[in-house]
Amino acid sequence: MSEKGPGVGLSFYAFFANRNDDPELLMEAAEWWIRTHRLDHFEKAEKIRTMVEKMDL
Repeated sequence: MSEKGPGVGLSFYAFFANRNDDPELLMEAAEWWIRTHRLDHFEKAEKIRTMVEKMDL
């Protein structure tokens, strides 16, 4: 049985229906996730949500 909630792991690939649909946007997300913030491949969903909410868009 899988649990859902703040402890669930999330990968930046989760934001894309198909990894090949928009390679430029995928690379931008990878840059933000891996190079800019040095996040692991899977991070806690709550951590990512908090980071995104604090962004100036």
